[in-house]
Amino acid sequence: MSRVPQADLVIVANRLPVDRVTLPDGEVSWRRSPGGLVSALEPVMRANDGAWIGWPGSADEDEFEPFVEDGLSLVPVSMSSQEVEEFYEGFSNGTLWPLYHDVVAKPEFHREWWDSYVSVNERFAARAAEVAAEGATVWVQDYQLQLVPQMLRDRRPDLRIGFYLHIPFPPAELFSQLPWRRQILEGLLGADLIGFQLPGAAANFVRLVRSRVGHKTHRDTIYLPDGRPVKATAFPISIDTAGFEELARSEGVAKRAADIRAALGNPRKIFLGVDRLDYTKGIYSRLRAFGELVRDGHIDVEDAVFVQVATPSRERVEQYRILRDEIERLVGRINGDEGRIGRPAISYMHSSYPREEMAALYRAADVMVVTPFRDGMNLVAKEYVACRFEDDGALVLSEFAGAAQELRQAWLVNPYDIDGMKAALLEAYAADEKETGRRMRAMRKTVVQHDVARWAASFLHELETLPEHHDKTTRKPAAR
Repeated sequence: MSRVPQADLVIVANRLPVDRVTLPDGEVSWRRSPGGLVSALEPVMRANDGAWIGWPGSADEDEFEPFVEDGLSLVPVSMSSQEVEEFYEGFSNGTLWPLYHDVVAKPEFHREWWDSYVSVNERFAARAAEVAAEGATVWVQDYQLQLVPQMLRDRRPDLRIGFYLHIPFPPAELFSQLPWRRQILEGLLGADLIGFQLPGAAANFVRLVRSRVGHKTHRDTIYLPDGRPVKATAFPISIDTAGFEELARSEGVAKRAADIRAALGNPRKIFLGVDRLDYTKGIYSRLRAFGELVRDGHIDVEDAVFVQVATPSRERVEQYRILRDEIERLVGRINGDEGRIGRPAISYMHSSYPREEMAALYRAADVMVVTPFRDGMNLVAKEYVACRFEDDGALVLSEFAGAAQELRQAWLVNPYDIDGMKAALLEAYAADEKETGRRMRAMRKTVVQHDVARWAASFLHELETLPEHHDKTTRKPAAR
């Protein structure tokens, strides 16, 4: 493999910010991939001329050389089909994902999955050690790579290492089910700074380290036996607010929003849900609640429609296939029972859409419904608020989404309480302009002031200003 360019800021994530596309002539092309993590970190990368390490999304390929795409320096890490099955679909999404989301689904514990998780984390750590310049800042992302910080520190003690967990971190009684709980905790403690979405998650982690590993702690700082401090604290993630608002204000998006309303028969109110098809998102419950409101005569299909976008996700995993079948049967039943010709109660789409189409949907929708059973943050809620530049529209938001800590003026609901959700949907449906305007102005102020640039800057500033630990290696200043 050719020499990898050295970088002063290295992002290490499960996926590259681009997807590999093979053209009809066999040539390989790259397309920007959707997702909150990519949207959050791309501005940071560009501002710091950094390198991004990740999997390109295709299995059983030879190792790609590092390359530059759309101005981003990208360093691929390969995976076999077996590793995709055991590391990604298995341990990451069959064990950690349900465990960290309050066991909405039952996690599975398999030693083969764990072995693959260790192996792939080693590969990512080795790549990061190769790419990082002396004294560089390395920022490791999310639950798939929780062993990388310590593996990387073993190789490169000169580095300043940060880790950010984008999903919830569970309380001790759930995390303690994990057979490899100590290894995960010690892997994370390789970082100098560990970031979480919410203060409660950071506190969970500190308590676990104290009880399970035995390290001394004081407030948000953990003291390792070698004298190195590790700080664990909350940095709520956000979005590129200005970019979304600019997109929403564009003539093309305005026209598309009007076309969407017309295609739906120009109803007075459009409800909207936008989610990955995942059991944590609460899609079934919200559609059931809406269907009951239509059935009971509180909402008329001539007056309102619910548009649900369910982005395909983890389609090889049986739980996800079962969930898709259940949701599609529910939509069919509600539309069969309550819909009229040209007026379905629910317009359901199982597909991915580009950012421009999402902005048009956000502009077209009168009531945004974001009701996960558990979510680290939920950037969709913030994207909707960013696109409502006229201070209109209503947001119905689960109290178990991290965003509820910031967007307190939303109609907050318990997604396990169907009757409570129905009441909130009706309130948002009936709210007048004065009420929706008051709430939306406050939420927009929050989203404008706390955007993704501020999130990244605050994390990197905190990482830069942490005290040096015991090793004598000269460091460069952390990236800003």
